[in-house]
Amino acid sequence: MTVQKNLNTSRPLDVLGKSLNTQVLIELKGGREFRGLLKSFDMHMNLVLNEAEELEGGETSKRLGIVLIRGDNIVYISPV
Repeated sequence: MTVQKNLNTSRPLDVLGKSLNTQVLIELKGGREFRGLLKSFDMHMNLVLNEAEELEGGETSKRLGIVLIRGDNIVYISPV
């Protein structure tokens, strides 16, 4: 009997790796949202974003530049 692996399944950090240098949308605990270019991350899912913007109601409220987001505050990360 052979076991087949689901080829569409990947590890979360692999998905982040594929999102490097692309726009991502991030929601933090408390409901704050940020959008920016994902430049780097580590095993704790701490993220560095370039050209980061804070969003309110889906619209840019502040332009922040380079930011570091601590991984334990992240609710979700989504490619834009």
